Amino acid sequence: MEPHLEPSHAAAGALIKRGIAGELVMLNLLRFREVADYAAHPELAPSAPISGAAAYDCYITEALPYLHASGGELLFVGEGGSLLIGPEQERWDRVLLVRQRSVQDFLAFAANEAYLAGLGHRTAALADSRLLPLVPLPMA
Repeated sequence: MEPHLEPSHAAAGALIKRGIAGELVMLNLLRFREVADYAAHPELAPSAPISGAAAYDCYITEALPYLHASGGELLFVGEGGSLLIGPEQERWDRVLLVRQRSVQDFLAFAANEAYLAGLGHRTAALADSRLLPLVPLPMA
């Protein structure tokens, strides 16, 4: 199966066309490489090999100030594992929930040049990922 590491243009367009008014929460499912692969971003590579999880931690450290500046918030970080309901062979190493005030704020965050400078840590870290935009529903 082909890994999914970046949104496609079609997926980004579909998100915009949804016309989401107000906040959204991004569900991130992450599967790490055993050893981070910095081949595409050697300028970010540490002096010694590190795990994909450690590389992702570098990404989070660099991304959080830009997330906060855009009005975003990291709501939850958790260790994953095998699914209770779903394909038995499927597993996710880490799960994140990230709140953004709006789709526009999310897109501004994702396009911030200073944020993009550290994105190579994420690329080095991940073997596969999923990103699902969630819209809060009113609670009864």
